[in-house]
Amino acid sequence: MMADNHILIADDEPLTRQSLYEILKFEGYRVTTAKDGLEALGLIEKLLPEIVISDMKMPGMEGLQLVKEMKARGLEIPVILITGYGSIEAAVEAMREGAFDYVTKPIVDSEIKVVIEKIIKQQELIEENRCLREALKDTTRKSFQNIVGQDPQMQKIYALIEMVADSNATILLHGESGTGKSLIAYAIHQSDTARRDKPLVEVSCGALPETLLETELFGHVRGAFTGAIKDRTGRFELAEKGSIFLDEIDAFSPNLQVKLLRILQSGEFERVGDTKTVKVDVRVIAATNQDLSEAIKKGKFREDLYYRLNVISIKIPPLRERRNDIPLLLEYFLEK
Repeated sequence: MMADNHILIADDEPLTRQSLYEILKFEGYRVTTAKDGLEALGLIEKLLPEIVISDMKMPGMEGLQLVKEMKARGLEIPVILITGYGSIEAAVEAMREGAFDYVTKPIVDSEIKVVIEKIIKQQELIEENRCLREALKDTTRKSFQNIVGQDPQMQKIYALIEMVADSNATILLHGESGTGKSLIAYAIHQSDTARRDKPLVEVSCGALPETLLETELFGHVRGAFTGAIKDRTGRFELAEKGSIFLDEIDAFSPNLQVKLLRILQSGEFERVGDTKTVKVDVRVIAATNQDLSEAIKKGKFREDLYYRLNVISIKIPPLRERRNDIPLLLEYFLEK
């Protein structure tokens, strides 16, 4: 599969360009290089690679402009941006324009490989979804997993869950209180063939103050604070190989947002009061009943975290928008 994927690298620094070329060739990808954005754009139009990796800062045409030009020309090819720590805001802006993700300098081999693998998996899921929609276009399901509903909006959610379940993609659920976000999270976990037999750990983030939420999520070591008389394992470790459902993600403080961002990037964190790094393999499903774009504008929620969480977005409609499901739900509860 990898040999079928063509990656274009755009970077004006010869050492970086050559290093990435060798790393990706060794992994079995077909690789083309360009020394700036203008050359890259011409090659992209000519060769139509599956993935583009571009530096943010280049002479002639920078990475952000390259993303905009690709979008304007209808070139829907995933772009990974390489950025210095001082230009992360520009990278986030590029993600708003359609870039897939960004990595920071110095480039870590494993990090760029993980992002590429995510893109390939997403492309496979898109094709699987197309086939699934074709197969199910004349099928209406009254329920899915533990969810009851036959409204067309729910049919789309069922299909989307089936499409993304076996990926490791982070999922963000949007919906008012009472729309069944925890039921959707459970359905996603149960549909994930690799994780369904492992724990699904649910955390109501809005119900705990910051200090308690931090130790609840990440655990602590003995002596970390007054009252910490023994080590405690956090929810992320308890969810190892399974899934964690973070409800009311908008309740995260700036400090906790940074820690969550790191987990989404590398799967690593430290327990409260400890210096030892813990690495976990956990599927993150987050939920909110707030408008996170407004929270970003007010400086209450990190924009880069939002884009990391919102890889797959599921909007859950309230019952008033699917009234034809009310008789079905009444029947379900009466039988129960």
